[in-house]
Amino acid sequence: MNKIKLYLQETYNELMYKVTWPTWSELQNSAVVVSVASLLISLVVLAMDQVSKQSLRAVYKMLIG
Repeated sequence: MNKIKLYLQETYNELMYKVTWPTWSELQNSAVVVSVASLLISLVVLAMDQVSKQSLRAVYKMLIG
């Protein structure tokens, strides 16, 4: 039981006194960066999907007739 109590005390102390929490504006800026990066990655994946789809259609068209 003492080990659990010690663990919880150390966890609390670390979260309260050692961890650097971001400010609200830093958190908002990070959220914007993540959103923009996600959008860009999704657009790249969409472009790759479209190129792949068109390429396969062209190959199938040549093979089938």
